[in-house]
Amino acid sequence: MLHSMRTLLSARLAQMSSAGRDTGRILMHRAPGQLSYWLLALVIGVAAGFAALFFRKGISALQAWVYGAEDANYLHSFAETLPWYMLILIATLGGLIVGLILDRFTPDARVRSVADVIEGAALKEGRVEIKAGIASALASFITLSTGGSSGREGPVVHLASVISSWVSDRIKADGITGRDLLGCAVAAAVSASFNAPIAGALFAMEVVLRHFAVHAFAPIVIAAVAGTVINRLEYGDVTEFALNTPGALQFYVELPAFLMLGLICGLVAVAMMRSIFLAEQVSETVQNKFSMPRWLRPTVSGAILGVIAIWYPHIIGVGYETTELALTGGLVLSQAVLFVAVKTAAVAITVGGRMGGGVFSPSLMIGAMTGLAFGLVATSILPDVSGTHTLYAFAGMGAVAAAVLGAPISTTLIVFELTGDWQIGLAVMVSVSISTALASRLVDRSFFLTQLERRNIRCAAGPQAYLLALLKADAIIRHIGNARCASIEECEAKRAEGLFVRSGASLEALLPVFDRADTPFLSVVAQEEDEERVIGAIYHVDVLKAYNRALVAVAAEEHS
Repeated sequence: MLHSMRTLLSARLAQMSSAGRDTGRILMHRAPGQLSYWLLALVIGVAAGFAALFFRKGISALQAWVYGAEDANYLHSFAETLPWYMLILIATLGGLIVGLILDRFTPDARVRSVADVIEGAALKEGRVEIKAGIASALASFITLSTGGSSGREGPVVHLASVISSWVSDRIKADGITGRDLLGCAVAAAVSASFNAPIAGALFAMEVVLRHFAVHAFAPIVIAAVAGTVINRLEYGDVTEFALNTPGALQFYVELPAFLMLGLICGLVAVAMMRSIFLAEQVSETVQNKFSMPRWLRPTVSGAILGVIAIWYPHIIGVGYETTELALTGGLVLSQAVLFVAVKTAAVAITVGGRMGGGVFSPSLMIGAMTGLAFGLVATSILPDVSGTHTLYAFAGMGAVAAAVLGAPISTTLIVFELTGDWQIGLAVMVSVSISTALASRLVDRSFFLTQLERRNIRCAAGPQAYLLALLKADAIIRHIGNARCASIEECEAKRAEGLFVRSGASLEALLPVFDRADTPFLSVVAQEEDEERVIGAIYHVDVLKAYNRALVAVAAEEHS
């Protein structure tokens, strides 16, 4: 009996010793790499946080100098005192400078935005264009400082992505690491912009990476906290908006009203997005019809905005002053409705005219005014059973922004962290969920994904759609002479039947041909000097295998 116990004890000790050695080997080999990875996330978070801070302070400084404002947060109040010709001149010169920057430093004179960051995460191994990205940040900086009606968060997100792309190129990061570092940069930028670390981390995963993989969570949180710390070192631990009304809500009675608000905000968000796309289409048509130089398009847009600002200086810049007026009940019903229309038109002119800036802050402003207008009506109809009208402004702010961004989770949290009021979470969640559900049916899920769809970049439907465009035929060609390839005669016969593809084609172009022809393989032709020559064949089974491997790899990343 004693001998058996000694044997069992010895076996247990041997197992524990072996496990300890295995653990030691893991710590020696994996921990330093993991520690370096988290340290890199921290560095990117700090860099993105400073980029957001300097971008914000730079805009405030330039606005103060250009408009003579003592406090850039109350810009429109100072702009009201300027002569009308100064408002037009400032905005026109700003548009001219933006046009010259984009014409010189970008191949298509287009400002890069959050949509390009999403594309970089999905199709470019976590990279964005560096030169064009820096030029876009500078263009957005000028736009927001000289009368443009857009937001600063989108440019900051792309600028932070430029930083992570540069780092990924230096360390030769693979696709998974590049995407994770991109998520770190985005999280830090959003967190620093809004003083909202929770929302910043979730925004990066919900909107940019579009998954919640565990392996990405820790570095993204580290970067988000770093970005928030940079913000708070400068501005302190304060909320962006201070509400002066209690968070009282008659839940059971008022919830149907917040459902209706969600529907209205969804429609307003769709109207805002479609107005931008319409403005882009009209601007493109006018530019082509009159053979306008590329730099003139933002110039004309700036001049139009300057004219609007003569009567409505509220459109200038980010618009946080007007948003705060809506959240505190400082606007009457007619003002709120009018400002929604004017701000929507101004944002469409700014973005459609390729002046730069983002759509996040404008959607917050438009949402707050929509909610306020609805609340003023709702509380006047049933004053005894409703809360204050500013609660509807609070919910409307989140509902329109969530529908535009296609990010109900992170936008809800951003609204909470912007105001510091967590008492009416149910009302905000109801409005946000309804508005997002409605808007996502009327556009391709969000403003950014619809932008990509309009460029024929199929990210909205997920990897099962865009992977086909990403995978190229050249990787799976069976060349002539390969024992598993059809003979040259068979390939030439397929070519004669019109069943061929050119080298470099994507799998997205191949699969419809296979479906129509019901053939096991297609010939592949390549340009050689002055003629095209058959170089091999692509088999249907190889296409399906390559597609399946890509889907497995994406699933493994998203669930790791």
